[in-house]
Amino acid sequence: MNETIRLETSNGVAKVTLNRPDAFNSFGLEMIELLLEELMKISRDTSITGVIITGEGKAFCAGADLKWLSTYRESYADAFYELTPRYHQTILEIRRMGKPVVAAINGIAAGGGFSMALACDFRVMEASAVLRHAYTTNGLSIDGGGTFTLPRIVGIAKAMEIATLDTPINAKDALSLGLITYLAEDGQSVKRSLQLLEDIQRIPISSFAASKKLIINSFNNSLEEQLEGEREFLSWSAEQPGGHEGVNAFLEKRKPVYT
Repeated sequence: MNETIRLETSNGVAKVTLNRPDAFNSFGLEMIELLLEELMKISRDTSITGVIITGEGKAFCAGADLKWLSTYRESYADAFYELTPRYHQTILEIRRMGKPVVAAINGIAAGGGFSMALACDFRVMEASAVLRHAYTTNGLSIDGGGTFTLPRIVGIAKAMEIATLDTPINAKDALSLGLITYLAEDGQSVKRSLQLLEDIQRIPISSFAASKKLIINSFNNSLEEQLEGEREFLSWSAEQPGGHEGVNAFLEKRKPVYT
């Protein structure tokens, strides 16, 4: 495997490390294709119940590698046009995965790295890390679903401010804005992410998958469609082993034991 993506698995958790520290873990076409390939494998692997995405060195991810863009095609437009479909498929893979995905933000997350972190279900950010939109400063518009996730987290007015002014966002401000789930000490984002996944693993993966799908779908559905989806997923989850155990444990007045 190309070492720009490093995969480690332990106790049902897959840790995916973006490994280009000399370039702040920015990605070109080959690297994003490798990341997509690994995420697709993880999604199908039933032994994996949680995912952590993090970066090597001082950065989480600085987005697309603009140096790569400048040499890959005759025009920047052509390079972006070829890169974004793979990158966007990666974002969709994260959003569709029926497993919790945590971004362990160990350093700066900028541009496509910011959007990638927002696509994850949870974000754990180290105290000295920084979020930065970066697109407008570089004369570009936003990709990676950033225009979808950001206003849904912070509201339209704040999203416009973040996108337009491109002011760096420190960890404390990110927490107060709801951009991250937890704040961690420097060097501890992966450890805190593992703790979070351990907490999540106490519920059935089927219950998490159904809830995630419903919440994501809620932005595109009418109330009637959402209620019908809730009925279908509730019936489905009740037929899963975790659903049987949860209901039986309640009726028998004991703690559920999920496998």
